[in-house]
Amino acid sequence: EVQLQASGGGLVQAGGSLRLSCAASGFTFDDYVIGWSRQAPGKGREGVSCMSISDGITYYAGSVKGRFTISSDNAKNTVFLQMNSLKPEDTAVYYCAAGLNGCNDKYDYWGQGTLVTVSS
Repeated sequence: EVQLQASGGGLVQAGGSLRLSCAASGFTFDDYVIGWSRQAPGKGREGVSCMSISDGITYYAGSVKGRFTISSDNAKNTVFLQMNSLKPEDTAVYYCAAGLNGCNDKYDYWGQGTLVTVSS
């Protein structure tokens, strides 16, 4: 059974940091692209960042570039999203996902979300 367990969300003040984790199981981790997407209240889903596990290539949306960093611990089948200099507009439910078709937000598997709230 494929599982993607996201954690690490919470309430933080603007300018603060959070680190999200995505623990994956049930598929060959190294073959996949693992991504983070978010959905803010009343808005559509937005791809935030992703990583091709096999070669480490990463992608960041323009809105987070320079503030967020994606990384992985392949031994633990876990992907992290380090979020620094958080802004109120980063408030959203963050989802991790996995797929074989690149960083295009069209993933095969989705985890449950973790809520990030940034107060001003």
